[in-house]
Amino acid sequence: YVYKAQREVEAEMRRLKLELKQTMDMYNAACKEAINAKQRAKEMHLLKMEEARRLEEARQSEEAALALAEMEKVKCRAAMETAEAAQRLADLEAQRRRNAEVRARREADEKVRALDAIANHDFRYRKYTIDEIEIATEGFSESLKIGEGGYGPVYSASLDHTPVAIKVLRPDAQQGRKQFQQEVEVLSCIRHPNMVLLLGACPEYGCLVYEYMENGSLEDRLYRRGGTPTLPWSQRFRISAEIATALLFLHQTKPEPLVHRDLKPANILLDRNYVSKISDVGLARLVPPAVADSVTQYRLTATAGTFCYIDPEYQQTGKLGVKSDIYSLGVLLLQVITARPPMGLTHHVEKAIESGTFAQMLDITVKDWPVEDALGFAKLSLQCTEMRRRDRPDLGTVILPELNRLRNLGIAYDQARAAVPAGDSSSHGQERVSSPTVDAGLWRTAES
Repeated sequence: YVYKAQREVEAEMRRLKLELKQTMDMYNAACKEAINAKQRAKEMHLLKMEEARRLEEARQSEEAALALAEMEKVKCRAAMETAEAAQRLADLEAQRRRNAEVRARREADEKVRALDAIANHDFRYRKYTIDEIEIATEGFSESLKIGEGGYGPVYSASLDHTPVAIKVLRPDAQQGRKQFQQEVEVLSCIRHPNMVLLLGACPEYGCLVYEYMENGSLEDRLYRRGGTPTLPWSQRFRISAEIATALLFLHQTKPEPLVHRDLKPANILLDRNYVSKISDVGLARLVPPAVADSVTQYRLTATAGTFCYIDPEYQQTGKLGVKSDIYSLGVLLLQVITARPPMGLTHHVEKAIESGTFAQMLDITVKDWPVEDALGFAKLSLQCTEMRRRDRPDLGTVILPELNRLRNLGIAYDQARAAVPAGDSSSHGQERVSSPTVDAGLWRTAES
């Protein structure tokens, strides 16, 4: 019985050991399965994280692509707008070009009609034949020649029992025909007491017939060529005011202002009474009213005029305005009181004023200069020669009123001088009239 029980115990122990071993095996298998499951779960998590990262990268790439596409869309829209704007500008430029071509054709047609009118049936002036011109000038005799310019020679003659000056176009003259047409168009349409009078023309041969000016040019009289007497200061002030008056008349021409472009003493003529008249308007230019002021100017392809008298701003930029003539006027006015060449004249006068030696710059042939008034005259002239157009004074409101004041001063002086009793001057001649005591009395009379 004991042996049997022992065997049953041993059998039960073996069974329990076997079950324990099976349980341990199952436990070990479960642990391995759990470890594998955990590893698989970790791998799945990693895969999920990688997939999430890839999805985020894809989303970001998609957003970047969308943003880039939007930018390209904006650029494309801007490019299209730029192209449309360029097309509009091109259309506007093409339209302007067409308009310019139409205007050019119209102007060309008008010039052709004007030339036809000049050559055939223009009644604004007397038309002379070349035979009449040749007879009047005795076959263009050298003995009758009174001048020579870029346009051609000038002859004194008589037509219709009237003394005249005939300007003849030289065959090789550059721009001569254009200047002839310009001068005829200007002088036949305007009249002013201080503008030379065009009496007639011979269009076929480019001959211009003017009133004869007995005392020649202002340049000749200032330099006393031919031994002519010196011009008194009162006469010089009067001539200056007359020139400014005629220039203002040109600048106020309707419908378009007229710029002379070649104002100088050689182009100022004097009649028998020394009344001055502007001549040589062949270089004159009609400026549209919208660009006739001193701010916006009319651009030309080439400058014209005479060296030393040309507006520096016009010479540099080609921009023409009415104040281009003001510079030339300033140089001319300085020559009127100094009788000196134009080269460097403004510099010399400025230095003389600064050093207090201005009186030495005045024409020495005039003995009774009113120095203070001449100084004011010179300062006004220097203002006219400012390098910048906007710094030059206005002709109508500044320059002409001052020149008229000086002219009136000279007239009053001449009247006071003429009123001096003959007995006061007979014993001492001219010295008595120009003595300081008498001059002081004349000045008091003139000022009053």
